[in-house]
Amino acid sequence: MIKGKTKSGFEYEILEENLNNYELVEVLGELEENPLLIARVVNLLLGKEQADRLKNHLRTENGTVPTDKMSEEIMEIFNSQNETKNS
Repeated sequence: MIKGKTKSGFEYEILEENLNNYELVEVLGELEENPLLIARVVNLLLGKEQADRLKNHLRTENGTVPTDKMSEEIMEIFNSQNETKNS
């Protein structure tokens, strides 16, 4: 299990099997051409419960979840995992 916390304060736990998931790799490969796949990336990486917690963490006062903030959080999570592996 990999644990971390983003700069915005979201605490997460990722199962190693989620990172070693070929379907996640496939979706990441298609993400540049189809940014709408970010929702699938979030669910494959974090699982439904944590994905819902992240959405609530990012939710604005008017009830929306900004796509740019979600993308930033996911990129930060991936980057922190890469830094951990390179340490």
